[in-house]
Amino acid sequence: MAKKIDGIIEAARFKNGQIQFVRVYERRGFTFSDWKLLDRKTLVERLQKGKNFITGSREEFKASTFKTEKPVILVKENGNEYVATHHGAKQDSLENVPFF
Repeated sequence: MAKKIDGIIEAARFKNGQIQFVRVYERRGFTFSDWKLLDRKTLVERLQKGKNFITGSREEFKASTFKTEKPVILVKENGNEYVATHHGAKQDSLENVPFF
């Protein structure tokens, strides 16, 4: 059985290779919230607590229906921690996520 999705990251803002903010929809029971902004610190804390975030986008006119893409993970490399969608990342990296 697949792990439930706690949040869907739709867009991100980066500065010097590090996430500043992400635009995310968070699970609220059987549905999802409107989009909200999370800073990097809050996102990392939630990932450390075992929350399951994925990248994706909301399907137009379909409420809590999303096109999902890749899971978001914490990658530890040389004493640093990065938010990424693939192992071996050398900086924060969310593939196919648009910038805002």
